[in-house]
Amino acid sequence: MYNGDAKPHPHGQWTTGLCDCCEDPGNCCLTCCCPCVAFGQSAEVIDKGNTSCACAGLVFYVLSYVGCVCLYSFTYRGKLRGLFNLPEEPCNDCCIHFWCTSCALCQEYRELKNRGIHPSLGWTGNEENMNRATTQVPPKVAPAMTR
Repeated sequence: MYNGDAKPHPHGQWTTGLCDCCEDPGNCCLTCCCPCVAFGQSAEVIDKGNTSCACAGLVFYVLSYVGCVCLYSFTYRGKLRGLFNLPEEPCNDCCIHFWCTSCALCQEYRELKNRGIHPSLGWTGNEENMNRATTQVPPKVAPAMTR
């Protein structure tokens, strides 16, 4: 169960599965009741403040009535995967957002929280954590042989 602290995570792997929505009941309720808010909060952080929570949430809300919200929301899943070098699984991002929008939004929100980034705080509240989380450390290289 989610305890509010960043969990140790294997590099290049999701910290939770697509259908593990109940690991964070608060996130699950937010996403089920107000998916535009959950999406907006995540999008603002994923976009490093270039898109506001209100703007992303409003676009999500409008597109959900037109029936093509997945064409907008899946792009943020791709950006999140790029930030943390996550695999495109169990299938491509657009299909996940088309068939399982709520599960995808929950997983993305949890992923940020599990990595110590709290979407509800917005970009300014997470800027330092986000920069630290996405900074990649180069691998250690064995010393060269000497004579």
